[in-house]
Amino acid sequence: MCKLQQQPCDEYQQGVLTGDLCEDLCVAGRVEYKRCLYYENGKKVMAASWRGVPIVLKSKLENFSSYEALALLEYQDTAGGMGGEEELSPLDVIFYATLEIKNSLGLETGTNLTLPRLWGQKLKENERTYSRAELASLWALLQQEEYTFLRVLQDLTHHVAKILGSCGHFYAVEYLAAGHAWDQHIFSLEELTLSPSPNPWGGQEKMITARDMVPRVALSFLEMVEHFENDFSHHLHLCDIKPENFAIRKDLTVVAIDVDMAFFEPKMRDILEQNCTSDNDCNFFDCISKCDKAKNRCGPKRKNSNLQVICEKIFRPWFSPTLLGAKAGLPLQVELQRAVQECAEIDGGEDAKHMWAVRKQLQDLLVELIQEDTGNQGEGQEHKMRRVHTALNF
Repeated sequence: MCKLQQQPCDEYQQGVLTGDLCEDLCVAGRVEYKRCLYYENGKKVMAASWRGVPIVLKSKLENFSSYEALALLEYQDTAGGMGGEEELSPLDVIFYATLEIKNSLGLETGTNLTLPRLWGQKLKENERTYSRAELASLWALLQQEEYTFLRVLQDLTHHVAKILGSCGHFYAVEYLAAGHAWDQHIFSLEELTLSPSPNPWGGQEKMITARDMVPRVALSFLEMVEHFENDFSHHLHLCDIKPENFAIRKDLTVVAIDVDMAFFEPKMRDILEQNCTSDNDCNFFDCISKCDKAKNRCGPKRKNSNLQVICEKIFRPWFSPTLLGAKAGLPLQVELQRAVQECAEIDGGEDAKHMWAVRKQLQDLLVELIQEDTGNQGEGQEHKMRRVHTALNF
């Protein structure tokens, strides 16, 4: 049954699991179930509201007991060590959490990853110890790749869905409307309630018109690519780029909401480096490499890039003459179409300098297009916009 069962709340009352969502879920009644979004092989994804805010509740496995127990806790029980009421130090938490994070993300133990240091510093600043229920709940969450991935990246970029809270093995993420392949605009922009948004090029805040929403979202895609390629210790590869895996917030920020096929460079190289007889054997969804026929092995280096695939699957339909209609022949639109075409065809993984130049050209053209449309603001419909405020949890 997809609906949230009573068992997690019973286990919360028994002190087996815990989390900052538990009190509102199990005692105060401030979490309201709405509908089932996905239920298969124990994985649950549910739409709900938390204190009136739409959220998505998720867990990879249905029952808390289905997750592997933290070995340290089992060892303490077997050895007759610390006992049920004893607590563990932040250093224990940091050590075990860091190992599980690196294992989940496919990073070597010696990798100088920003996150464990960042997260560990927060734990130390709390100057507190952690109970068995907290450790067991954290361990169950860290065994879920998507939780680990989102929890890592949300402290480093605003282009991933935010985790808002958790209770045991269930975690809540912000609710965002995903894109649709059948929608020519991909996102239902007209459904957004908009407010004044800062200019990406500085200056006074101006109202956003319906006319310039698409180029603004395109700019956010470019910013996301820049973040994922340059702001982490390793390049982050997106291997399943399609409208359904992205959403936009009410400030038009593009957000990756499905990261099951996102991999840091070390894991990406392991995935690509397989046996082959032709280049077709080296295609892993949207991430491809070349076959070395002398060795019958796929190269570990990705041949294409995140931006190239976004240009091909997202930008090309957006800025096609069919969708633009009468505006397609305008000089700026023609130049933008050419830049998108070049972006989609370049071997981004092999010619980084050329790809950087293409990305810069796209950015400049999109900014110019927004400025042009803003100058004719009176011709479009103005909307008021409010920003989304979310809370982070540990």
